Amino acid sequence: MSILPNKTLGQHFLHDAQVVARIAESIEIIPHACMVEIGPGTGVLTRALLERGARLTVIELDSRCWAVLDALAEEFSGQLMVVRGDALQVDWDGLLCGKEGIRGSVVGNLPYNVGTELVVQLLSLPNPPRQMVFMLQKEVVQRICATPDTRDWGRLGVLCQLLADCRKLFDVAPGAFTPPPKVMSSVVRLTPLPAPRFAVSLTALDGVLRLMFGQRRKMLRSVLKGRIREAQLVELGIQPTWRGEVLELEAICKLANQISPKTTT
Repeated sequence: MSILPNKTLGQHFLHDAQVVARIAESIEIIPHACMVEIGPGTGVLTRALLERGARLTVIELDSRCWAVLDALAEEFSGQLMVVRGDALQVDWDGLLCGKEGIRGSVVGNLPYNVGTELVVQLLSLPNPPRQMVFMLQKEVVQRICATPDTRDWGRLGVLCQLLADCRKLFDVAPGAFTPPPKVMSSVVRLTPLPAPRFAVSLTALDGVLRLMFGQRRKMLRSVLKGRIREAQLVELGIQPTWRGEVLELEAICKLANQISPKTTT
């Protein structure tokens, strides 16, 4: 019996063989290193990864897909483990702990309704994945890879680029999915850094980002009024009349470190 995508779960099943192959080839497979796939659905990408020799754990919330994945686990004996559950709730540290201390990677065609949350959660782990390759909405990937002084530059791009190298790989048209989504998709590769690019309190940073990009068209002197003096902004090389969206990553981190986390909540 065929499995129809569940709209509530944000499912769009990938069926284009060429796209599947490109994704499978985009993530490095290392012997003895585990790999986790989020939301495998009917196992199309799963099979491609297994055929390339991946030692794979898949996380699937939809019980209708479990039998298909169990059959794959039997076919590729010893290569595949099926976790029945929500990727937002699993023990990621346990799943990513591979043999010989090699950290695991994560791949997936992420559900549109939780994709951004999953990316931030994984990057924020004390010991994040070695590499991540995700299919997401194109506009989300544009935000991840955005540059300062553009409409896409914001909280997501700052957090991702602080913690990882971010590279858009290719776009995917709606026709590659069942049902076709209303928007374009893109594949992105995130390679977490050994340490953040700049030393910064993540709590303070998140508070500043919510202020700056929650009112992105306002001048910084207005957005940050009562939290930092204009003279202090100038000392940091930041003009009070600038808008937050023009600041580069390093300047944002300096600003966050200047402001106490208590004043941004």
